[in-house]
Amino acid sequence: MKSPTTFLKLFLSIFLFLCLLKMPYGFYQLVRFIAMAVFVILAYQSSERQDKTEMIVYVCLAILFQPLIKISLSRDIWNIVDIVVGLGLIVSICLSIGKEL
Repeated sequence: MKSPTTFLKLFLSIFLFLCLLKMPYGFYQLVRFIAMAVFVILAYQSSERQDKTEMIVYVCLAILFQPLIKISLSRDIWNIVDIVVGLGLIVSICLSIGKEL
């Protein structure tokens, strides 16, 4: 439970859920940058474990959240994306904890 990967996933899921609140635009930009960085790290770790499916998912998420060439989605769609990705990160934490037991 104390692995850096678990911390990164939990940290990012909290930030994604905070995006559901009305925040200054700069916060959303910061979250996009943090999400991209975390997903790149998770993709690299997945490639080291030779888990290609997980690596592809993380690379796609890094591309979706990257702040340089923004993918324009409505606020409602971004809220859905934030919820799905945040819940997905929490589920992946639970699954990794389950493997440890």
